[in-house]
Amino acid sequence: MLPCASCLPGSLLLWALLLLLSGPASPQDSEEPDSYTECTDGYEWDPDSQHCRDIDECRYRYCQHRCVNLPGSFRCQCEPGFQLGPNNRSCVDVNECDMGAPCEQRCFNSYGTFLCRCHQGYELHRDGFSCSDIDECSYSSYLCQYRCVNEPGRFSCHCPQGYQLLATRLCQDIDECESGAHQCSEAQTCVNFHGGYRCVDTNRCVEPYVQVSDNRCLCPASNPLCREQPSSIVHRYMTITSERSVPADVFQIQATSVYPGAYNAFQIRAGNSQGDFYIRQINNVSAMLVLARPVTGPREYVLDLEMVTMNSLMSYRASSVLRLTVFVGAYTF
Repeated sequence: MLPCASCLPGSLLLWALLLLLSGPASPQDSEEPDSYTECTDGYEWDPDSQHCRDIDECRYRYCQHRCVNLPGSFRCQCEPGFQLGPNNRSCVDVNECDMGAPCEQRCFNSYGTFLCRCHQGYELHRDGFSCSDIDECSYSSYLCQYRCVNEPGRFSCHCPQGYQLLATRLCQDIDECESGAHQCSEAQTCVNFHGGYRCVDTNRCVEPYVQVSDNRCLCPASNPLCREQPSSIVHRYMTITSERSVPADVFQIQATSVYPGAYNAFQIRAGNSQGDFYIRQINNVSAMLVLARPVTGPREYVLDLEMVTMNSLMSYRASSVLRLTVFVGAYTF
């Protein structure tokens, strides 16, 4: 109930009239006005522009590698060779080798990338992925003793006919006579030499000589034709390689009989017209056949190595011949 107007003093009456005219007081009139408006996620209120503005989340380094700011959000990206982890922020290595990396032969995964490698005998091409065969034979002429043959990823050594491969690179003569891989008859003897063999007649004695053993011919003293001939001829065979270092001792001659007071002299009686050999006498009963200069095969020498026996007191002179057939192989091995 309002107070009676006549009962109030003048000033109080005026105040009461103002209150009646203005109506009841509002609660909002006593509060401060709002300074911002609520924004959605990813935005914040800008008091200057009185609008919501995008938050640059990338400045907070949420991403391990790269961050891309988006309106109201952000997205993490990884460097090549990585992919986003389950939390969409960290980056984990990608195993390209399990995902079809373009390596031709071998693939090795590494942190953030991969490496291509090749099998032995191949080298990596400049593109970093494909492999090219290495021609080992072109790098050195010493890989094989005779011939080097390049093959995909490797090489092999080959030997000429009459030889077999020893280990991986050397060539060894095949002894056809010992292995039985020859075509000699029963009336012949198989003689092996570097790279081949020769069938020789068991009886090589020519008149007036007669055979006394498989390789020895004797000229009978009772035969007048034997007076100016060596008393015996013994057949021997040997083989040497081409381009052998010189001087080289190749064959030793040894007297089989020694007579008291006799002096023996050794010489090359025949077969050395080019002077490729010479005799070095060691003592009274032996001498050495020496190769004087390099010879190239295939070639064959038949040397008559003569031992002359002399006794001046008894006016005795006799000789015997060792007929040495020297086969020179076609190669240096």
